[in-house]
This record gives sequence, C-alpha cells and structure tokens, in this order.
Amino acid sequence: MTIANEPEAVQAELDSAIDELIAESGITGQKSLIRRIIATGLGLGEDRATRLDLKITAAAIEEMRMAFRLFAPYEDLPKITVFGSARTSETDPLWESARAAAAALSERGWLVVTGAGPGIMEAAATGAGPDRSLGISIRLPFEEAPNAMHEDESRRVTMKYFFTRKLMLVKESSGFICLPGGFGTLDETFELLTLQQTGKAEPVPIVLLDRPGGTFWRGFERFVIEELAGSGMISADDLDRVLITDSVEEAVAEITGFWRNYRSLRWVRDRLVLRVAHAPSDAQLARLNERFGSLCQTGAIERTEPLPEERADRDELELERVTLIPRQRAAGDLYRLIKGLNEIV
Repeated sequence: MTIANEPEAVQAELDSAIDELIAESGITGQKSLIRRIIATGLGLGEDRATRLDLKITAAAIEEMRMAFRLFAPYEDLPKITVFGSARTSETDPLWESARAAAAALSERGWLVVTGAGPGIMEAAATGAGPDRSLGISIRLPFEEAPNAMHEDESRRVTMKYFFTRKLMLVKESSGFICLPGGFGTLDETFELLTLQQTGKAEPVPIVLLDRPGGTFWRGFERFVIEELAGSGMISADDLDRVLITDSVEEAVAEITGFWRNYRSLRWVRDRLVLRVAHAPSDAQLARLNERFGSLCQTGAIERTEPLPEERADRDELELERVTLIPRQRAAGDLYRLIKGLNEIV
C-alpha cells in the first residue's frame, strides 16, 4: 500500500500496524495502554534517542515487568516494606527489632518486602520466613550479594537502577518500617515522606523504629522540626504522619491499626472521599467534625453514598464513605482524621 507523505496518513498506517501486532500477540485487555507503550518506544527511535537513553528505558521497562510478575500472585495480601542499613550486624539490637517486627506482622497475615540485602533486610526476611517475604535486590559494585533468605529467585528480582527498585519497594506496600541506616535508608525515608506530603501516594502508616533507648530517629525528628519546619520549607505538621518509637509492639500496632476501619481514598473533583468498613454514627460524625472540622476548606465532614463517578467505575461500592473538601497542605490533619475514623470501631 502506498502511503502519502502527509503525517496523518503515516500515523494512521502506523496505528494500524500496532493494532495488528497487538492482535497477533493475543492481547485482549488494556489494549490502549499497550498501544501507548509501543508507540512511545517507536517515538524514541524517531527522536534519535542516544544509545544510553534507550538502554535506560529498555532496562526500566524490563525490570518493572519482572517486579510486576513477582508481586502478581500476592495481590490480595497486605505488604509491609522494611528499610534499614545493610551494615547492621546480627549482634545489634536493631537486627532483633527488625526480625521481631517482621515476624509479628507475618503472623498477622502480612507479606514482608525488603531490598534482599544483608543487615536489616536479612533480619526482616528471617523474621518473616522464606514463604512470607519478597526481595527487590540491586546490582552494586561494592556491596554484598542477596542474603541467604532470598536465594530463591522465584521470590526475588534483581535490578540495575535505584529508581525502579524504589518504585517497587513502595508501590505494593500498605505500610513501612524504617530502621536506622545510611544514605540509602535516609533516601528511602525522605522519599516516603515526600510522596505522602505531596499526595502522590495514598496515606499509609510509616514507623521509624529505633533500637531500645536509641536516638537516631529523634535526632532526625529534631533536624526536620528545627531546620526544615523552622525555616518554613515544610509545614509544622508534616511529620505528624510518622510514628517514632523504639518498641516493636508499638510499631506493629501502628501498622495494623491504621487499617482497622479506613480502607482507601479517592478524589472526585475537589472532594475527598474516604472509604471505611464502618460508617460513623450521627454522634460520632458530630465528634469528628468537632475534632477535625478545621481540615475542611468549606462545609463539613459528611457521610455519603458512593458518588456517581465511583458508581461509574464500580469503585469499592461495598464500602461506607465520608467526604469533605479539605484545605491545602493539611496532610498531618488528614492522618489524624483517618486515625479518628479508626477509633470509632
């Protein structure tokens, strides 16, 4: 078939070829997104992207595919990611704290996700056991190989890039425990806080767990409050979403308690919808407005049926709902509201 030189004709021919490729591959679902991925790859070729740019893109997509496949069988299980230093020895009380926290959560049905390395990562994987842990390791020139708990490659993937690794360590989990560590641990902790502060990730419990009597995370808190909040770079309540503790029992209670009643949220235009297992009574709703009404930009916290947009998407219609129009930069208050909703159960 002769193609005219007009861009529209060339694009139409290309779209048709992509559709044929998708059909021949036997793909039946999410075809529009598959088409976008293929078209973007071809677009990189048209842009004459450098070899390095193409290698980064190809490796990132390949690594994400491997990680998606790793997590797919465990979609319905709650997951907790544990961060901490690879250099922590088994004789350090932090090692035992990580092991004990992971064991306690594993016993409650949680799957434990780590970076698959030594130190705190090995401690958490040991506590969870090989059947209740998954690892996302990374190839590094100066660090040790994956720990013995993650030798089974069916429960581990190895990545080249930190950004794809961090994505997968965060994306699937419904809670996080960070133990003291170096640059990597602080990077991961600040990323968690940034995602929560900016609303790029849904609210989740974050615990900063120290050794008994330790000062690592209190020093971190002091820096954040005095230097970051003190100079106006963050809001004063931005750290309110985090529990700092040296107690394994408190850490486990924080992770599990966060999901006692609260389930998820969704934005519908300027309205925030919080989905819960049990709706507040009239008296409880009045109390919530007394405690958290200042979170609202206008109006009040209200009980509601699923909104039309939610019904159209069949989005968790079995759950109860409360809604509000929140003011900007009220992340700390939102966490307190979620805890208030959990307290009604």
